[in-house]
Amino acid sequence: MRTFIIITSFLLSIQLYSQDIPSEKLSLKESIEIALKNNINLKRSHLQAETAELNFRGTRSEVLPNLNGRYNYGVNNGRSIDPFTNDFIDQKLNFSNASLSLNTQIFNGFELRNSIQRDRFSMKASEAEAEAERQQLILEVTLAYFQVLNNQDLLELARLRLESTKQQTDRLKILNEQGQGNPADYTDIKGQVNNDQSIAVDAKNNLYQSKLVLAQLLNVDSEIDIEDFQASSEMEKYRLTPEETYEASLENLATFEGKRLRIQAAEEDIAVSRSLFAPDISFFAQLNTNYSSVASLFNETGTQIVETGQFITVDDVTYPVITNQSQFAEEKISYSDQFENNLNSVVGVAVDIPIFNGFRAKRNVQLKKIQLEDAELELENTKNQFLQAIKSAHNDMEAAYENYFILQDQVDAYEESYEVNEIRFTNGVSNIVEFIISKNNLDRARINLANAKYEYLIRVKVLDYYKGEPI
Repeated sequence: MRTFIIITSFLLSIQLYSQDIPSEKLSLKESIEIALKNNINLKRSHLQAETAELNFRGTRSEVLPNLNGRYNYGVNNGRSIDPFTNDFIDQKLNFSNASLSLNTQIFNGFELRNSIQRDRFSMKASEAEAEAERQQLILEVTLAYFQVLNNQDLLELARLRLESTKQQTDRLKILNEQGQGNPADYTDIKGQVNNDQSIAVDAKNNLYQSKLVLAQLLNVDSEIDIEDFQASSEMEKYRLTPEETYEASLENLATFEGKRLRIQAAEEDIAVSRSLFAPDISFFAQLNTNYSSVASLFNETGTQIVETGQFITVDDVTYPVITNQSQFAEEKISYSDQFENNLNSVVGVAVDIPIFNGFRAKRNVQLKKIQLEDAELELENTKNQFLQAIKSAHNDMEAAYENYFILQDQVDAYEESYEVNEIRFTNGVSNIVEFIISKNNLDRARINLANAKYEYLIRVKVLDYYKGEPI
């Protein structure tokens, strides 16, 4: 049985662990889903939103009255006051008290109402900020994903470049061993191989670093491999102007909604602080009772003739004075009877009128006004930052769009030039320098074209994010 439990636990741990490992090749959609599930910053933003919601619920519950019960039981030795008779006694005393109190606020300058409004706006602001964090995370994952794609293409170009150079190196090596051609051509092409190898190493490292960035956003430890992205063969020009994109962002991005809600919360906070100038009126009620172990009743059980200690003399004969005296028996009062008999109640209204509090209320209002102004400036600053970022992204997008077609023509031109120079070099018509220059020109043009393509795609994704559109 123990062996079965161990094996079951091991298999279960493998299954749970495998759930955190991405599939063999991640699509962009899968990457975003994993990030939304695992990202630590997003989880923290959700915790902050939950905290704000609990604060709002707590403030809202303050409109309910406070009802408290109290009970105690104790033993007192030595001199004390009998709670039943209020007499001083010097004996062991068992005592008990019970009370029930009710307190509810009637008016406090609308502090509670404004506090509820403030915390409601704060709760909604936290929810909007969590959504803004979600939108930002989707953008960051998308950009990181495209960066990995770009670096994969650059690594593939570097490998093809190195492979092409190695083929020429093998040919020149044979010619050099046969004593044909210029020996310097062989050493030059070997140097070019080393240059291409260095470029491939850098491209591999850049790909590795970009995968680390993506893995950090997804919060996974395993190595990431992504699907190939098939971009449209035709580059479509972005239709919206920066101003149109900016106007859309004001309406759709949760960042601005969160800032606006923070301003509304700050406005309500000023109203809360002003309530310190108003009187506080509350209603209270209490129900109390107690018990004493020395509390007793003396019940009459009959009469008895007893001497009083006085005497009278009649005819020189002394007679003692007697009287008919009532007899009593002590009876302890029960616990339940004392709690019932000793009940007392209190009902009243309390009014606290602020007269002077060291200008605390005035300072508090001024501080809240400063916080409101700071919240308004924060919104204005966010708007300016987004407008500048949108203009910059739009300008980079247009530049990448124009460069893409320019570089495409350049690649076509250099491909033709390289084919000619490769044939000439292979047939011994041209030298190694012309071949290497032609090859480097073509390789750089291809790299620049790949960079321009992904630069355009990335900037389009950024602008789509600013518009508030799903990526």
